[in-house]
Formats: sequence, C-alpha cells, structure tokens
Amino acid sequence: MDITRSFGAILSGSGALWRGLLSAAVVTTMLTVTLLGAADTAHAQDLDLLINDGTVIDPKNDVNAVMDVGIAGDTIAVVAENVSPDRAEQVVDASGHYVTPGLIDIHGHVFHGTEEDAYLSNSYSALKPDAHTFRAGTTTIVDVGGPGWRNIGQFVNQTVEHSETRVLAFINIVGAGMKGMPEQNLRDMNPRMTAMAAEQYSDVVVGVKLAHYRGHDWTPTERAVEAGERADIPVMVDFGGASPPLSIEELFFDYLRPGDIFTHAYALLDQQNRRQSIVDEQHELRPFVPKAQERGIKFGVGHGGGSFDYDAAVPATQAGLWPNAISTDLHDGSMNDGMKNMTNVMSKMLALGMGLEEVIRASTWQPAQIIQRPELGNLDVGAPADVAVLDLRKGSFGFVDVDGDRREGAQKLVTELTVRAGDVVWDLNGLAASEWNE
Repeated sequence: MDITRSFGAILSGSGALWRGLLSAAVVTTMLTVTLLGAADTAHAQDLDLLINDGTVIDPKNDVNAVMDVGIAGDTIAVVAENVSPDRAEQVVDASGHYVTPGLIDIHGHVFHGTEEDAYLSNSYSALKPDAHTFRAGTTTIVDVGGPGWRNIGQFVNQTVEHSETRVLAFINIVGAGMKGMPEQNLRDMNPRMTAMAAEQYSDVVVGVKLAHYRGHDWTPTERAVEAGERADIPVMVDFGGASPPLSIEELFFDYLRPGDIFTHAYALLDQQNRRQSIVDEQHELRPFVPKAQERGIKFGVGHGGGSFDYDAAVPATQAGLWPNAISTDLHDGSMNDGMKNMTNVMSKMLALGMGLEEVIRASTWQPAQIIQRPELGNLDVGAPADVAVLDLRKGSFGFVDVDGDRREGAQKLVTELTVRAGDVVWDLNGLAASEWNE
C-alpha cells in the first residue's frame, strides 16, 4: 500500500484513470507474489516423512553412510545427504541409529485361524502377522507351506488381505497345506494343481514348500521341484523324516536347482537320526556343503523352536558357511523360546561373527532376490517405502539355541522405528511423535 500511495502522489495530476490502472497493477503484482510463494511452499514440503541423519545401510546400492531418507506417499522419494527438513511434513531424527530397508523374513507361519489340530494351516499355532512383524522391523513375511492349492484362496482372504504387513507365501506341495499328518499324503502332492494355484495367485505365491515327509522316498522332492519348474518359482525344503535319513548331498546336487532353498540350515541330527545336518557326527562341516552353496543352493536360518543348534551353527559358520537368508520360522512354539524375533536372530548371527552389513544384506536384499521380488529389500528411489530404523546396542547379551544352551554376545539389534508403505507402524521410543508440553 505504501507503493500505491507513492506512485499515486506522483501521478495525481493524471486523474482517476491512472490511479485505477496503478491500483490494478499493484494488486496483480501482490497476487502473483502470493501465488509464487504458495507454490514455493508446496514444493518445499514435497515429502511426507524425512528420516534424518541415520547411518543408511542399503546393500543393493552399496550404501553405508550417514544419509537422509525422504518418503512421499508410499514411495521412497530421495536418499541423499543434507536433505532440508523444510521439505517434509514430519521429520524423524535417526542420528545414532541404522536405517535399512524393511526386513524380509522368508520363513514364517502366519496362516492363523481356529481350526483344531490343523498344525500351521488355518490354526491356533500360526500367528497374526502384524502382532509380531513390525516390532522386529519386518515389513514383509513369507508364510512357508501353510496353504496348499486347496486352501490358498482362504489364506489370501483371511490373512493376506487383513494384514498391514506384506504377506507372501511358499505354497505347500500338499494340497491341504501344513496340517500335520496330511503332509504324508503322496496322492495330494499334485505338481500341476500346485503350479496352477501359484500362477493364479502370483501376486502372493513366491515359491513351493516341501516339509515333514517321513518316508525314505524322493517322490515328494521330485513333485515339489516339478511344481516349481512349472510355475518358474523356487522350492524351499524342510528336509527330514526318513529313517535312515536321505542324503542331503543328493538333495543338493541331484534334485534341487540353483536358487532353491535349504531351510533350517543350522539344525542338528534329531534323536531318531532322521535328518542329516550340514555338519557330520564330529560336528565338522561336510565338505560338499560349500560347493552346494557355490552351485546356487540357498541356505536359510529358519530358526524355529527346534532348528538352530550351536553344535551345528558354530562349526559351520567358523568354516565359512553363512546364511543367504536370515529368517525366524515364526510360530507359537518359537516366539517365546530361543528364537524370539527377527532382530534377535540377526543379533545371534552378529554374535557368531557375521558382519553387520552382511547381516542386513541377508535380511533385506538377498531374500528379496531369492523370492524374485527385486522391488523389495532396497531403498531405491521409487521403491516401496518400507524402512527399519535399528539401534545397535553394546553390552552383554545372552543368545539361546533350541537346546537351551547360551552364548554371550556384545551387540544386540533393537527396532526403534518401522515404516510400512510410508506409514509409521512401530515407534519404540516415540521418534516420530510430537513432544508434549504443558
């Protein structure tokens, strides 16, 4: 208005016409400045969430440095140094913490339900995903073998569509799924129907599962691999039950294909001697096992309630046999035992001597590749905004195997914050919360 008066005084002799034109020009200029300012503000806040000053570990992109991660909607928008906080509606200070892609647990059991004596297929023993995943930094969990081709639709409707966690599946070669004794039914192991169901639900099914068959017979393995070949997806094998046990050397070199997964890698021989371990009776790594890994067989932890024994894990890892995928085998028999959760299993691997970056790699990018979902497990710009913020605590911590034996470790990973599809879904210490004041 001061500008209007000044120019009005100069042009006062020119009459009302000049004054009117001048006032209109000033108003137009003011509106233009206002609109430009609004545009600048809108551009300035192009991020919904900014995770600031954390040490980003993104193995796919070989990143291990202090950086900022910006999220717009459900997508990673920027990963860079010194991103201005003014660009974001919400800012999380992650200094002193590690920022990683959301963790991928490729061995869980989440086909929860109310069917009696159904083991891990629509059962009480399987768990609701969201109650256990986010607090451990897990944004994707893969149910391995809960549903078969007969009930995969029920699993999708009942579990996948009612979970914030991304839930995927290895479909059981047994049509009825993982219901216990029905897993012995060779007549229900149909490669064609399994592959058809996998293709029908290809947005969910990422592999075929074989588990718990007790016969001294290669037929279940052959049928699972045939289904995997038909659907062009990997096979995961929980191998054991035969008496005498079948040879895992034959399994690795005569039946499984590169890219297939041997789960429960650090399990020991069971009491009935029905399962061969990767270590021999003297607890030494069998010499053919590293060659199998070089061939492309993937080794998964699959800790569970009975499948992680220090008598196997210590000599195997000391000999250089590290897992391709760290996983939990989450169910009601493991969550309150030695396994506990994903970050506890990761911490066990740290205690065994695995490097932090390799632990993160085996919990993010490597499992994403194994299940053929390269859009996951990384912080690419444009990738789904699934992020874990982890605290690596120093001290004296105890880690227990399935026999109840304890080993001490000096580091423990704890999940501070989990972001799934751009939303904060776990916040241990209120990093994303507003400060209260009276």
